[in-house]
Amino acid sequence: MVHDPASCADREELLPSGHRIGGWIVTGPIGEGGWATVYAARRAGDGTGPEGPKGPDDADDADGTDDAVALKVLPTAGLAPRQARLVAESARREVELARSAPHPRLVRLIDTFTLTAPDRPALDGAIVLVMERARCTLRDLLAAGVDEERGGRIVAGICEGLAHLHRSGWVHTDLKPENVLIGRDGEVRLADFGLAIELTGTHGHSAPMGTPDYLPPERWKAPLGEHGVKVRTTADIWALGTVIHEVFAGGVPPFPGATPAARSAAAQQYAEGRAALRLAPAVPAFWRAIATDCLAPTHAARAPHTAESLLARIHAHRAGRRPRRPRPRTALLAVTLALCAVAAVAAVTVLRTHLGAAAHPARIRVFNAERSCQERTDRDPRCSLGLAVDPLRPYTAGNVVPVRVWHDDTLEADCQLPSGLPVIDEEDRTSTVWYRVRLPGAVTAWLPAVRTRDRPTLTDCH
Repeated sequence: MVHDPASCADREELLPSGHRIGGWIVTGPIGEGGWATVYAARRAGDGTGPEGPKGPDDADDADGTDDAVALKVLPTAGLAPRQARLVAESARREVELARSAPHPRLVRLIDTFTLTAPDRPALDGAIVLVMERARCTLRDLLAAGVDEERGGRIVAGICEGLAHLHRSGWVHTDLKPENVLIGRDGEVRLADFGLAIELTGTHGHSAPMGTPDYLPPERWKAPLGEHGVKVRTTADIWALGTVIHEVFAGGVPPFPGATPAARSAAAQQYAEGRAALRLAPAVPAFWRAIATDCLAPTHAARAPHTAESLLARIHAHRAGRRPRRPRPRTALLAVTLALCAVAAVAAVTVLRTHLGAAAHPARIRVFNAERSCQERTDRDPRCSLGLAVDPLRPYTAGNVVPVRVWHDDTLEADCQLPSGLPVIDEEDRTSTVWYRVRLPGAVTAWLPAVRTRDRPTLTDCH
């Protein structure tokens, strides 16, 4: 939460402007959280900063460190021993991650030290992290409004940071707009790794902490073991889906409710199949599809949508964009969905009472737009695709048959439905055409046309 410095001026523990910490001079407060307060600071003018003396021409250090920094101060005085250990562990994680897995999309750690302040007992022994200073947070930008082009760049930057974290064996666990910084170069920096968890194999363990609006549904019912609750990278993907929705919906969260507790309850109802996912109409079609995948209701359903695969989809979408007049794509999609809804009652009746097959079935091949999945031959579950039970219902996890298919599988289709619910693929192609196919075990399912490159000649389903 970012505070007006004036509103905090009377706080006893607040460091006043001009106070010196190590080789830095405090210039004002930036914000505060549960354990830490962050201050803006500049290098002391006597050249005794932690990087050593500076020459007259050294406006910046060789590694890009400049005079303006942020000081994250984590006090330990007055805490119970267990609380002090938690604070020290939080700082240790931030330092370890910053030093073991640096990346341009992660906020840079410049220095760390323990504060000696006998004149300020509340701060004596505090742990100080010196970090590069950002221009603002994503939350600040959302308050002013973000257009689709800039929003796309921001989301791509977040995905780059998450992909690096996950490759390096870490889960952020507290991704939210307040922890997405916008650097003075305009680029994204992920920040606040005090709750980050290092993976051991497929998962790690964490204390049951986090920001309710960004916790995946399974966290609310996860058993608390000796080492905490189980955490996997899909927790960050769920949080990413929430952030994407906020970016393109003016800061509005994807689940309804006046409080975080109410919105968390709504997310759990959705995950249990008792409520539909209803994203804001303002979210553009491509980003709606990305957010929907990120907000898949279970860990297993989110697992195929890694930060790397999402980034590949985003790059393909942005590379394929050509200059054109703006058009209300979201409004057009909403109209299409509304028309489908009007026709749905009559169409469902026709579909379910007249199941005659076409005279000439056709064989069609499944297509997965993810390039990494096109190259695999091991039928990795993360590359599997689900087919719909009903093409006139939303194409979500609750409307998927249990039998999965993979890229290049050959299926037999007996008819087509020209006007099913619209489906948008990873490359922003939209189609309302669905093919009725037969799967092993005599399972009947519906394949959306965007999941095949074949265009068979089939009669309409009656």
